[in-house]
Amino acid sequence: MSYKPRLQSQYSSEIVPALMKQFEYKTVMQVPRLVKISLNQGIGAALTDKKLIDYGIEEMTAISGQKAVPTVSKKDVSNFKLRKGNAIGVRVTLRGEKMYEFLERLIAVALPRVRDFRGINDKGFDGRGNYSFGITEQIIFPEIDIDKVNKMNGMDITFVTTARTDAEAMALLKEFGLPFKNQKKA
Repeated sequence: MSYKPRLQSQYSSEIVPALMKQFEYKTVMQVPRLVKISLNQGIGAALTDKKLIDYGIEEMTAISGQKAVPTVSKKDVSNFKLRKGNAIGVRVTLRGEKMYEFLERLIAVALPRVRDFRGINDKGFDGRGNYSFGITEQIIFPEIDIDKVNKMNGMDITFVTTARTDAEAMALLKEFGLPFKNQKKA
């Protein structure tokens, strides 16, 4: 028997029928699905301290369960003392089982640990069915040991879906359990 993450099996058994009913799709292939989750962490102070990139790679690898890679600058910017090819951040792209495992840990463990959490903002949609939001501290993830953190870094999380509209993408992410803020005010 092969292992399948809970959210992956929930997608086929519960989310697909719910979205087919909500948007009146004719076939299962029209139902939007989650393609990948991209994690990105910009480390601007890495220009002066090169070890921050190594710490960032180590933390991002622990958070995602997949090896992180450094991002390098594409051009010179003299105002920031930036040279082409300098490492300035860390990124990971998750697909398949690791993507669903990360999503479950994000929803069930990490987001509830955010101080004064009232939901994530629903203004991060790009018009093509993709959603991005930022986290201000990486210590909300239980994989990070607070005592070993050198510098507080935030990160951007992007959900790439096959949805054609923002409404379809929002319905998909709500079905997965992402806690959006309630924007309805009387």
